Amino acid sequence: MELDELRTIRLERDGGVAIVTLDRPDRMNAWTGRMHTEYLEVFARLEADPTVRAAVVTGAGRAFCAGADTSALEGHVAAGGYDRGLPPEPATPGHGVRTEYDHAFAWHYGLRFPVVAAVNGAAAGVGLVLACYCDLRFVADEAKLTTSAPRLGLPAEYGLSWVLPRLVGTGHAADLLISSRVVRGPEAERMGLANRSLPAADVLPAALNWARAVATEVSPASAALAKAQLYADLHRDVGQSVATSERLLDETIAGADYAEGVAAWMARRPPAFADLPAGPGPRL
Repeated sequence: MELDELRTIRLERDGGVAIVTLDRPDRMNAWTGRMHTEYLEVFARLEADPTVRAAVVTGAGRAFCAGADTSALEGHVAAGGYDRGLPPEPATPGHGVRTEYDHAFAWHYGLRFPVVAAVNGAAAGVGLVLACYCDLRFVADEAKLTTSAPRLGLPAEYGLSWVLPRLVGTGHAADLLISSRVVRGPEAERMGLANRSLPAADVLPAALNWARAVATEVSPASAALAKAQLYADLHRDVGQSVATSERLLDETIAGADYAEGVAAWMARRPPAFADLPAGPGPRL
């Protein structure tokens, strides 16, 4: 799929930062099979570009993503089953790092670069799922966040019952998953669902500032390793985590990025780290 074929996603660049915008503002960026397909295609393209060092995902207009499009919901009822609306062979960014990640939305954990959600407005159902699988979340104060599923007679979607407790703890996760109540930015920040709650106009700039700092000040190799360690360690014990970190320390301290980082620090200048090769994140 070429960029000029995109209809529901907009892709822009700001140096080493990719800006991915869900672009159906007239429908509050409601999720469709076409949007899902384009989202995968865009991230496959970013994964294949070695100059990408961070990505920001946001929504056009007043919403982040209001969940599945109502026409799709009605279609599931009429069909008597769930249709993801994907082509037979959709793009597979982030795959091949760990088998646990080779699933819908969990593939974000296999990317080599961080992904920041700039939640500028409502994030419901699959919109909340998407935000939760990003590495950080900057959320508008007045944004409405809800799981939605129980109000539609559905279970927790796309592994949200796994990811939410790891973000907010079991108690808060039970509250959000079972009641499907709406929380706004400040409460989301207090429970750990949002890294920061901000006025709506400040959400995207704050997310971009964080991503730009990573893109210009941090070793892409170290950022990729830190992300890989973070999610791999959710599936391992502390001993494995310590042993892996010691092995990686031995490997990286002899590398070019460590030498450049020390030299830049001593000279009080910006570092000049090399891009990583195209592809997913490291396999630990």
